[in-house]
Amino acid sequence: MLSGLMNFLKACFRPRSDRYVHTRSDINGRQDGLLWYKDQGQHVNGEFSMAVVQANNLLEDQSQIESGSLSLHDSGPYGTFVGVYDGHGGPETSRYINDHLFQHLKRFTSEQQAMSADVIRKAYQATEEGFLSLVTRQWPVKPQIAAVGSCCLVGVVSGGTLYVANLGDSRAVLGRLVEATGEVLAIQLSTEHNACHESVRQELQALHPDDKQIVVLKHNVWRVKGLIQISRSIGDVYLKKAEFNREPLYAKFRLREPFKKPILSAEPSISVHQLQPDDQFVIFASDGLWEHLSNQDAVDIVQNHPRSGIARRLVKAALQEAAKKREMRYSDLKKIDRGVRRHFHDDITVIVVFLDSNVMSRATSVKSSNISVRGGGISLPPNTLAPCTTPAEAGDT
Repeated sequence: MLSGLMNFLKACFRPRSDRYVHTRSDINGRQDGLLWYKDQGQHVNGEFSMAVVQANNLLEDQSQIESGSLSLHDSGPYGTFVGVYDGHGGPETSRYINDHLFQHLKRFTSEQQAMSADVIRKAYQATEEGFLSLVTRQWPVKPQIAAVGSCCLVGVVSGGTLYVANLGDSRAVLGRLVEATGEVLAIQLSTEHNACHESVRQELQALHPDDKQIVVLKHNVWRVKGLIQISRSIGDVYLKKAEFNREPLYAKFRLREPFKKPILSAEPSISVHQLQPDDQFVIFASDGLWEHLSNQDAVDIVQNHPRSGIARRLVKAALQEAAKKREMRYSDLKKIDRGVRRHFHDDITVIVVFLDSNVMSRATSVKSSNISVRGGGISLPPNTLAPCTTPAEAGDT
């Protein structure tokens, strides 16, 4: 008993970086310190690779891949669902999406017995409405949840068709083979909603012609109402429903003048692609990756290296670039603990989905066992303190 107590006290007084570095392996992935990864897996349409590295004190990125039946009934369509949810202000919204969006999509697919852009749009809307209901219920005891939101990038491969839906600034990039040269070109499939793009600023100004401060340049970064970079999201209800933009919400989120219509939108941009044999793979990633790698750089890495562990390789390449920008060694960057790490890079989520045409041709007619994998880190449930930490440490986001 005394020995156990001494071990506990030693653990409490170890440096925080040591406390959280561990390796755990299971069929759903492997954890190594702040890095979670699944080097290789099989989905209905081919292979996939996933990786997540944590930078925030609580992991705000969430992700999943679901493959098999895309409806509540086995008679529905088969395919693969990919989701990358980049949260901000906290992890609550991205976790909520991870728990509910795919279930909504299965329900609407069952009703229509087919996959479509309309099914995806309805799933987004149901998820937004569900989170709004959660915020309404928690407002009296947890009002700051009104300022929590998430980007939402989804890909669905079904029957030789790829649907890509997006809110915010995560990105999906296709690698397409050019047979004449043997090159693999990067083709961006998603539309981004970030105020750094002039087209997004113009859209906001057109939607709010009477508001001269709808987009503000603050610290050399364009922000909607000077608060947030993205113009579309799940959550962020303080900029969608005026009744939540008031006390006891923190003053830094409250607007001086009330607004009459939503400032942010939850309407996804959706594109539909008929897949061709030359379409090799799709990289789905949060903006933490794209801050450091160009579309073509990422595609080149995937094309020129083995499939197994390719998502982890992309994360490493982004971290190496982040270290280079700060004139430090990659090995030193890896030693920095969560929370502090956010000053060097964001949470990064990467899912690479390979599109094997011979597998895809069979997937439409052959039933396959369902798989479900969620990308994860060492983040803790809401309102849970890390072992041996103080409340100040655990609440510092």
